[in-house]
Amino acid sequence: MPAVSVDTIEAELIALLVAVTDNEPRVLTIRDGSLLPSGPFETTHRSLQASLRAWVEQQTGHPLGYTEQLYTFADRDRSTEDAARRFISISYLGLTRQAGASGCGHDTAWRSWYRYFPWEDWRDGAPPMIAKAIVPRLRAWTSATVEPPRRRERQQRVQIAFGLRGLPWNEELVLQRYELLFEAGLVPEAIRRSNGDETGMLPGEPMPHDHRRILATGIARLRAKIKYRPVVFELMPASFTLLQLQRAVEALAGQRLHKQNFRRLIDSQALVEETGDVTTETGGRPAKLFRFRPQVLLERAVAGSKLPVARPD
Repeated sequence: MPAVSVDTIEAELIALLVAVTDNEPRVLTIRDGSLLPSGPFETTHRSLQASLRAWVEQQTGHPLGYTEQLYTFADRDRSTEDAARRFISISYLGLTRQAGASGCGHDTAWRSWYRYFPWEDWRDGAPPMIAKAIVPRLRAWTSATVEPPRRRERQQRVQIAFGLRGLPWNEELVLQRYELLFEAGLVPEAIRRSNGDETGMLPGEPMPHDHRRILATGIARLRAKIKYRPVVFELMPASFTLLQLQRAVEALAGQRLHKQNFRRLIDSQALVEETGDVTTETGGRPAKLFRFRPQVLLERAVAGSKLPVARPD
């Protein structure tokens, strides 16, 4: 195979901003939900984060608060348009409270991340599409493999990723599931790269380049992180009910939690304190309002604060 020379290497900065509103985990998007805010790293900017902030604020009108670097992708096949150009995607994860976005001409909007990954929302049980559409196609893809060792390896990956044959569903394997579906040619991004037939593609809105892969990476990172760091409070208002807090964790994890177990966990970790106020907006009897105890960050700086996702009994 002849070598392909790369004349240009371009670094793109991509922001994955997450909020939780109305019990839905949402991401800030541009171009009618098809892209995450992004732009090239410009040498006039003093740092990667400065360049990222400039692009996000220009495209969305949303100020960028705390962010952490998520992952760097440098796959050769990120773009099929020009083999002489190599793209490096440097992604960042940011947690925020949803605010109005007013990007100039960029169709900025907050979108539920389950719009892109509908098989990841288990709050009402296993999504029917897994048994009806995903598993049969993955099994057909596995069976079509000629080499027995390769076939067994694919079978194991499918079983682990989708919790088959008695294995538990692991909500953190978001990226592994997406990459498995990509490899099997079941998502639009893979089908389009091979110029295949899109009529049989799985539900789930696609994104250009590697933006949906970056979104999968961010969801997996956040689902893991809420179990050992109190990052969920970055997404909560100043005061909230315990039910609102539980629903926010459930939205992120894609799992329902046992109410009493969840509250025992919150109490044992001493993560919140009462404000002294109540709210009647819950529709029932007045509910106490709580706030996050910021001093917990200092108290647990060494041991770490845990907010594990509690499984239903």
